[in-house]
Amino acid sequence: MVTATAKPKRKPATRKPAAAAPAPSSATNAALLARREAAVARGVASAAPIFADRAENAELWDVEGRRYIDFAGGIAVLNTGHRHPAVVAAAKAQEDRFTHTSFQVVPYEPYIALAERLNALAPGDAPKKTLLVTTGAEAVENAVKIARTATGRPGVIAFNSSYHGRTLLTLGLTGKITPYKKDAGPFPPDIFRAPMPDTRAGITVDDALRALETLFLTDAQPDRIAAIIIEPVQGEGGYIPVPFEMLRALRAICDRHGILLIADEIQSGFGRTGAWFAIEHSGVVPDLITVAKSMAGGYPLAGVIGRADVMDAIAPGGLGGTYGGNPVACAAALAAIDALEGEGLLARSTAMGEMQRARLAEIGARTAPYRMWDIRGLGAMLAVEFVTDFDTAQPDAALTKSVIAHALKRGLILLGCGMHGNALRIMVPLTASDALIEEGLAILEAALADAIATEGHTA
Repeated sequence: MVTATAKPKRKPATRKPAAAAPAPSSATNAALLARREAAVARGVASAAPIFADRAENAELWDVEGRRYIDFAGGIAVLNTGHRHPAVVAAAKAQEDRFTHTSFQVVPYEPYIALAERLNALAPGDAPKKTLLVTTGAEAVENAVKIARTATGRPGVIAFNSSYHGRTLLTLGLTGKITPYKKDAGPFPPDIFRAPMPDTRAGITVDDALRALETLFLTDAQPDRIAAIIIEPVQGEGGYIPVPFEMLRALRAICDRHGILLIADEIQSGFGRTGAWFAIEHSGVVPDLITVAKSMAGGYPLAGVIGRADVMDAIAPGGLGGTYGGNPVACAAALAAIDALEGEGLLARSTAMGEMQRARLAEIGARTAPYRMWDIRGLGAMLAVEFVTDFDTAQPDAALTKSVIAHALKRGLILLGCGMHGNALRIMVPLTASDALIEEGLAILEAALADAIATEGHTA
């Protein structure tokens, strides 16, 4: 595993005892929901019909003062937890200096310092450079733009059940129609799709690689392909780790045809899987890495890290964005990376994953026998998949949705995922205590029992 540049080991940031809680907002969830429906575009969905008032580490309180344990982490954004003290302090210190100049007008050190740090963290010995932007989709768009410019080729290959964003180009790359791509086409040309290994569908790594070779023969001329983009652990597709054998084969294929390999680490990066980047588990070194989410501990920031010769393919002025690499977000990201390193959160992720896997297996056997089909993931990037029964193994999205709803009633925030909507993902902050995680898992088990009882099944 590649580590950050050498520095004295930091002591873990201790969380001070929470100050007296402020009085809950005078608003109610119902009133805010009505205002939301009147003012916010219908296409912006919210998983929970509650409104946040405050949060701390892995806990959140709504505007009516009710406490929730957060197993969603803002969609894997909060590996260092809500309001990590070092992250908040760094952001406030930067705010006291300036909040915006646009790096393209008057540059500043936090952008450079973060780029240096990311270059050191990224796997591989080749010199690296970094571009900072604001959103994950923007990072993917720029990675494709860089790859096309560097290779002089137009084509990009993505995979079934992938997710790369909601802009038009990234929707073209995304391999899931509902709800993301529905009725939004046509999508940009020169995007090709290959199958993923899928044990449920009986698609082996060899099958997937043969299909890719067939794609080269039928639609995707190899010397016109700029990049292959892949999530080392598929996110919206169901928290499915790509077999290491597949990643290694893709690296060899890219090398053979002069294609660039892009690792989309937006959801799987910054310690979530027990490594800085999930692809490190395979030993594969990609040419470009897209990053976002937990990089800045809750502040909006994204980027592309890549081989310096590839990153420099675009002339000055060809990359950027008004808010890209915002100084407050850069300061927060440097503090978040320090916390991940100094508090041993990568190792913590591995330990959390092992503990949660064992507990989830117990919960499934005790509370939902023959309904919890799979427990999968890397480190603390875990999902459980529900089915109607083990004989047919039919995906059970209704049960998953019911578990999420019952969990929220009991004070636990969860999210689903997967091509069939029947997977439950767990993204609890890596800073959560064992006691809090256990409390959350106990609520999950109770919610699962509630869901099964409600549908009329007996466990």
